[in-house]
Amino acid sequence: MNVLVYSGPGVSQTSLTHTLSSLRTLLLPNYAVNTITAHALANQPWASTCALLVIPGGRDLPYLSALSPSMSTIKSYVHNGGAYLGLCAGAYFASKRVEWEVGTPMEVSGDRPLRFFDGICRGCVYPGFQYETEDGARAVNLDILGPGGVERMEGLYYNGGGEFVDAANIPNAKILAKYVDDEGAGKVAGVSCLVERGRAVLWAIHPEYPLTREPANLTISRSRSDFSSNQINECENRRWQLMRDTLTILGLQLPQSNSARRSRPLPQYLVSPPTKPFVTATILNSLSEHLTVGTPRVLKDTADVFHFHMHNENDLAKKLSSALNTEDDDDRAVQPKHIVVCSDGRLPSKSETPSFDIGQFFEGISKLNNSQNAEEHSAHWSMGEALLYGEVVTSTQTMLDQNPILLTALPTPLLSIAAQQLSGRGRGPNTWLSPSGCLQFSLLLRLPLYSFPPAKLVFIQYLFGLAVVQACRDESVLGKLGQRVRLKWPNDIYAVLDDAGELKKVGGILVNTSFSGGNVDIIIGCGLNVLNPPPITSMSNLIPPGLTGMDLTMERTAACIVSTFEKMWTTFIANKGSFDPFMDLYLDRWLHSDQLVTITTIDPPVPARIVGITPDHGLLRTVPEHSGSWSGRGDPYIDLQPDGNSFDLMSGLIRSKT
Repeated sequence: MNVLVYSGPGVSQTSLTHTLSSLRTLLLPNYAVNTITAHALANQPWASTCALLVIPGGRDLPYLSALSPSMSTIKSYVHNGGAYLGLCAGAYFASKRVEWEVGTPMEVSGDRPLRFFDGICRGCVYPGFQYETEDGARAVNLDILGPGGVERMEGLYYNGGGEFVDAANIPNAKILAKYVDDEGAGKVAGVSCLVERGRAVLWAIHPEYPLTREPANLTISRSRSDFSSNQINECENRRWQLMRDTLTILGLQLPQSNSARRSRPLPQYLVSPPTKPFVTATILNSLSEHLTVGTPRVLKDTADVFHFHMHNENDLAKKLSSALNTEDDDDRAVQPKHIVVCSDGRLPSKSETPSFDIGQFFEGISKLNNSQNAEEHSAHWSMGEALLYGEVVTSTQTMLDQNPILLTALPTPLLSIAAQQLSGRGRGPNTWLSPSGCLQFSLLLRLPLYSFPPAKLVFIQYLFGLAVVQACRDESVLGKLGQRVRLKWPNDIYAVLDDAGELKKVGGILVNTSFSGGNVDIIIGCGLNVLNPPPITSMSNLIPPGLTGMDLTMERTAACIVSTFEKMWTTFIANKGSFDPFMDLYLDRWLHSDQLVTITTIDPPVPARIVGITPDHGLLRTVPEHSGSWSGRGDPYIDLQPDGNSFDLMSGLIRSKT
């Protein structure tokens, strides 16, 4: 699920920066925290995957203008169970009426359409505000009204905020905090509001501003010169708690405070089954012309520098620890990527790869492929048997896609798996979260263009998606429960959670291609929620409580997906990219047969029914619901490309993807 922070006309860049930083610190990896524009709020299907919409500090009047086209969507989102956080100007904006600096040249007053707080927000509470300055900013004290009583909170950043007038008598509002000092004494500084099935929290102050950094630190030194650094740090800890409490009120589930999340990459292990020790040697030999001589052997590429170490090196653990401890957390994108080559059939120890049992994974591959035969000793390896595994990596997809020397020199197939990604990639500009329990990997393949039509590459995302849902039905994964794992066009994996048909996304697929030397390199990225704890929906949610005999594991799931795909891939290549052998099964496994949708990429929008995928170019084929030609040219179909279109499954809308 996403936490979306408005970024557009009216927003203070300082407030936006601190809002994003605070929310990401508190919510990752449970939620993806991203910005959203006014255009996207009005035109994209954001609501179904949004856990919280945030309007940060800035100016209310530009919000009113820029967000006018999306106002009904925002209201509907909150009224139907969504959550809204308004900070300073975002709080004014969400009130029934704004009365700001009335009677002065800066006056702003008038009704507002959201009305989450069904009353007046009036400001400024404290005098001296001037646009684009800190003249009216100050450190303020609040009384926080919690379930355990009143708690005094000091030093919070204030600049132009208001009061929620007569909040005690507004039926849907609960007072969270009151100002303490001077002109503000007793006035309401924060409220939570029930909005039908949704909720909103509005803060007139800026709880997102860290008190140990400018400009908040400056206001404290100016307003409370008696504060020591220890007192400021104590106030900062309380500010973090205020933010946590706010998010909890809004229904978000914060990661456990003791959950370990690393901030920098750890070594990756290049490994193969003990029965095929030649695999790692073959890979290292293919890279050798690009590697320096010495220890470690270094490969410098476009995006990264790779340090290759042999697993049997003396004092390897000490060397790696020393290298990692001297690297800067804030510069992780340019840190060397350490790759440990496990030769002679050795596997890393469980202490080196605690989150993934590589031996169990290889056993699963062997069992599913029935590979205990003489071919084990040939120069061939199956998908998954050349494995690059890391406990923490930046991104399995980016590491291959953005490093052309490594990409073209690596023999294929090669599978890269990570227990945690620091910057996982999704489709387009999207990110893929990396919480515990998520299986995330990239599979590198290569095809000669003389034997494979490039126009058929579009079907690879469909083929891999089909392999994922088929693997879920295997007895080694979910068995019959896997029938609830389905495909959403073009590249998402959904789970049907109950008999009522509630749908939740549990996975996604990303395919990148690179053309070089008469070949096409194909990188298939996949993220699949397998064993995630709440609030993230995963495949484990399909297992009824108390059911015995079901042992869902990351290792067997990964092995089954790769093995299932390899069998399909062999048929796909033999048929030169034709999807015909898989079409019937694909249409049986997806969510869309005969689904009625509204295609908004056409003016006026056209209601149409989904009938399948075109066999030539993999377009989504729809038939207009009403008889007659929709285009005036007699065209019986409307065909849609997977790239450039966004499918809002919940509302049945197909829009242009921006």
